[in-house]
Amino acid sequence: MIEAVVFDLDGVLLDSEQVWDEVREALVRERGGRWPDDAQARMMGMSSPEWSRYLHDEAGLAEPPEEISAEVVERMLARYRDHLPLLPGALDAVGRLAAAWPLAVASSSNRPLIEAFLDAADVRELFATTVSSEEVAAGKPAPDVFLEAARRLRVEPTACAAVEDSANGLRAAAAAGMLVVAMPNPHYPPAPETLALAAHVLDSLDELTPELLAS
Repeated sequence: MIEAVVFDLDGVLLDSEQVWDEVREALVRERGGRWPDDAQARMMGMSSPEWSRYLHDEAGLAEPPEEISAEVVERMLARYRDHLPLLPGALDAVGRLAAAWPLAVASSSNRPLIEAFLDAADVRELFATTVSSEEVAAGKPAPDVFLEAARRLRVEPTACAAVEDSANGLRAAAAAGMLVVAMPNPHYPPAPETLALAAHVLDSLDELTPELLAS
């Protein structure tokens, strides 16, 4: 029986994966680095210490990883201040599920970006807790961020449903033992074998209802 629902943020509630891609690629190119063709796919789900280290080691940025992370976050915040890229149906889906269960966010986004989303979307009171992967030992596909969300919710991971879009996110939710709900990211679609980890595969957030999860 489901007792709580855990949302990913980027690609599930915000149409932001390509924004991350644009911001990080622009920074790398501005500073004379190299942008691997698979950079965004490699970084999806990584925690900020992990992806900033990747940009330092693999993309050739000279700055320390913590400075890289801070610069990317500031640019992302500027983009969100200009336009918060909410996905269609995101607020309605959160409202529907919050009426039935406690909710959490388990995101690879940095803490300031999670806070910016909560305030700009005016949904802070609908989430019992939020977790950034920078607050746990390892980012997705490790299950750490989902396990920490369940711990803060005081619910067993196996009693949680997790809504994810990316391959690494789906793997992380499955590794945590949660009921996996996939809303595949159209920009970076998971492989069929990864989608097979999901109990439900959605075409839109309009399909995400308490009745679906209770079934």
